[in-house]
Amino acid sequence: MTSVTLLLAALSRKLGDKEPVDGFSFKKIRNRYLLDPDESGERAYKLLLSKTDRTTLNALVSQDELPNAFSRRVSDNFSMFELWLGQDEVAVTEICQGLAKLMIVDVALSREYDNPQLIFESMNSTGKELSQADLIRNFVLMGLEPKLQTRLYENYWRRMEEGFGQEAYASHFDGFMRHYLTVVTGAIPRLDDVYDAYKSYSHEQITLGREIEDLVCEVWEFSRYYSALVLSQEKDPQLAIGFKDLRELKVDVAYPFLLEVYRDYTKEVLTSNEVLDIVRLVEAYVFRRAICAVPTNSLNKTFATFTKELKKDRYLESVQAHFLNMKSYRRFPRDEEFIARMQDRDLYNFRSRTYWLRKFENFGRKERVQVDDYTIEHIMPQNEKLPISWQSALGPDWAAVQERWLHTLGNLTLTGYNSEYSDKSFLDKRDMKGGFSDSPLRVNQGLGQLTDWNESTIKKRAERMAEQAATVWAAPNLTADILETYQVPASADNEYDIDDHPHLRGGKIRELFDQFRREVQALDPCVSEQFLKLYVAYKAETNFADVVPQAKALRISINIEPYELTDPRKLAVDVTGVGRWGNGNTEVKLSDPADLAYVVGLVRQALDRQLSASDAE
Repeated sequence: MTSVTLLLAALSRKLGDKEPVDGFSFKKIRNRYLLDPDESGERAYKLLLSKTDRTTLNALVSQDELPNAFSRRVSDNFSMFELWLGQDEVAVTEICQGLAKLMIVDVALSREYDNPQLIFESMNSTGKELSQADLIRNFVLMGLEPKLQTRLYENYWRRMEEGFGQEAYASHFDGFMRHYLTVVTGAIPRLDDVYDAYKSYSHEQITLGREIEDLVCEVWEFSRYYSALVLSQEKDPQLAIGFKDLRELKVDVAYPFLLEVYRDYTKEVLTSNEVLDIVRLVEAYVFRRAICAVPTNSLNKTFATFTKELKKDRYLESVQAHFLNMKSYRRFPRDEEFIARMQDRDLYNFRSRTYWLRKFENFGRKERVQVDDYTIEHIMPQNEKLPISWQSALGPDWAAVQERWLHTLGNLTLTGYNSEYSDKSFLDKRDMKGGFSDSPLRVNQGLGQLTDWNESTIKKRAERMAEQAATVWAAPNLTADILETYQVPASADNEYDIDDHPHLRGGKIRELFDQFRREVQALDPCVSEQFLKLYVAYKAETNFADVVPQAKALRISINIEPYELTDPRKLAVDVTGVGRWGNGNTEVKLSDPADLAYVVGLVRQALDRQLSASDAE
């Protein structure tokens, strides 16, 4: 209806007094399809939109000046129709003929017998797919009595739309709902399953006695937290800077955790300084892992379940402890690893290079430097054909030195004189107007005192800056005594041990089992062992291998599909649908110590698959 109205409004202006098709002239289009000349005010308009778009459409139909806060979508679509109509005179007649064939069908529903939401979904299932936002809004509001529907829309949904802003609502709402649902359900829905996940959550909560208004209010409240985090609406200046850093680093995966932190902040469980400390820990965790090339696939689940491990009476301390207690692929890289990798990582092609340079320059500053005003400078130039002066300075292995250190920390800096520097020698760059000796930037400190630039000086600068980086992106710091109080105790449910398995009380099978368990536990620090009544489980996220001790062999269930396993010796068998103790559809027997390394290799495949499995996107 809106598209046709905009097309008719543009067409009426195009036609003027011409009438290529009966009934289609400026006056007839306006009086028959756009306006009712016998009415005034809003009653004069044939189509009224929601308040966000209404004033813009009305202005276009009436040929009035657009309001200050006009709807860009409505205006842009009208302009598009005007452009098209102006480009093709022949099409104007065809469009009039086509519009003349349109009919409006009025379908009346009985609230007693019809479900308007189901009809809405089915009518739109064959056209352009609706956004999750459209589906959720209609699901929440459509089935309500008109007065309640209007009140919930005005008090909550419209305020949320206005809070997001038109463009952000269209681009961010689906992602916001995914993060919101992760917080309230503990599960991460796929982005295109957000609507179904919300329906399930809503039905469950109403069954538990909650009112629909409470649920709509909850979405609105979380939208305010999201707007502060993601849409630059935070009022506290220090938190606003922290949230900006997170956005630049692109840590969307942390938003479910941070939304809950922000909710607790609004309830005065946390101070703003504590929230900022948590934000800085999240930032350091994500950045350090990126520098150390730790796989990112586990981050969704890490942050989705983060608050389950916290003690909210010691909020900040428990966040620090949880970061420090995570191991293996979820670890918070320690200073030694981070400092080492920071020195040799390609930071020029790093996805957030302006972010890390800005952080370096502004850390501890009250008067922040706008890094966007500067460009990244390679002290040793990028030119593959280095001038003779540079070749001489770098030594006989100059090409290897350039290849090894060109894009690394020690050779990168900021300048406003990039074009002037060009491929000049180091001394020229140092002493020229605006050169390193004359630079007010912190990242250039020390360069003015150097007399040459070579592999040794690059490495020394990188080492110094990497140590600074460990302070800029600081790791949590808790004493061993405090950290010990957060260690997860052994499961009280684990009532069994090795002596509960008769075949493991001695002999060759016990020796073989001891060798197997040692090799499997050495695969990764995250591997844990649990003795159960009938088998021994080895877990990372969940079981990846289970061992059933037998008199003459170890029967090992491997939690990987047979077709996914690389097994050139064909030792594993497919046990899909066969009743067995243990997890997985693949099984192998180990009786000969000579096969140990090969079998552990099969088990490793299941572990690697589990650790590298991407969280649902």
